[in-house]
Amino acid sequence: MELRTLYPPIEPHDSGMLDVGDGDSIYWEVCGNPDGKPLVMVHGGPGAGCNAEHRRQFDPEAYRIVLFDQRNCGRSLPHASDPAVSLENNTTWNLVADMERLREHLGIDRWLVYGGSWGSALSLAYAQTHPDRVTELVLRGIFTLRPFELYWFYQEGASLLFPDLWEEYIAPIPEDEREDLIAAFAERVNSPDAEVRLPAARAWARWEGSAITLLPNKELVDHFGEPDYAVAFARIENHYFTNGGFFEDEQLIRDVDRIRHIPAVIVQGRYDVCTPPATAWDLHRAWPEAEFHMVDDAGHSFDEPGILHRLIEATDRFAKDR
Repeated sequence: MELRTLYPPIEPHDSGMLDVGDGDSIYWEVCGNPDGKPLVMVHGGPGAGCNAEHRRQFDPEAYRIVLFDQRNCGRSLPHASDPAVSLENNTTWNLVADMERLREHLGIDRWLVYGGSWGSALSLAYAQTHPDRVTELVLRGIFTLRPFELYWFYQEGASLLFPDLWEEYIAPIPEDEREDLIAAFAERVNSPDAEVRLPAARAWARWEGSAITLLPNKELVDHFGEPDYAVAFARIENHYFTNGGFFEDEQLIRDVDRIRHIPAVIVQGRYDVCTPPATAWDLHRAWPEAEFHMVDDAGHSFDEPGILHRLIEATDRFAKDR
């Protein structure tokens, strides 16, 4: 079987900033066919932002491709790399409302919602809130921010697989504060002192960048370590994790009945260390109507061959349903 690969590079034909209230504006762009089937790509993190590679996951002849940077990251303003920027209004439910504002701003009635990692959580939250606005769901690397998911990657679990990288992650935290690493990092990544803030943010971000691919990717890790990116990424992620994603217990899996009728594809890497397959399996068990693919030779990243193949296969198939 020949695996699908990214579509050729494309540029947006429309873009702008959307005022979403609370002093926040989000960046958005539209690529592909202006008359195509609407699709919105929901990026991960939270706090990772979109990039040019994300546009290439979709057939530009078939889709009107909408991308946006969530509050305070990417090209959205104000940017969380400034520690003076408050994240108080950066919540899951405000992001869901932002997506609705963007849909209305672009004059879209219904769209395919496509999200990976944290983007899978936000996509589920959006679909469960506005099921009548979603034509299909394509979800990858399932993450629901349950306590054990956070504990696994940020406290103990993944640490046993990457002991060398783990040492770099915990280096900014004194030994007597390591019983709750998310809380310890919260103090540091939000510090007004750059000499405290930056090393902690880079350790947090590089840890994730080191573990999201099946094989090491130095270029990606270096990108995660860039100062402004690292601070915004670490601050926003830590803010969400401290607040449990602003979800009730088991909410995203509990409320599957609200979206059971929506055609959906779930794609999960067998060796995904960031969002382990147990969560995708729990979602699959609760929602057997959704097509489920466990990719046996893949980790977390969307561009790993087996994962990308399944994702493009799904969106190509859904492109035919208008």
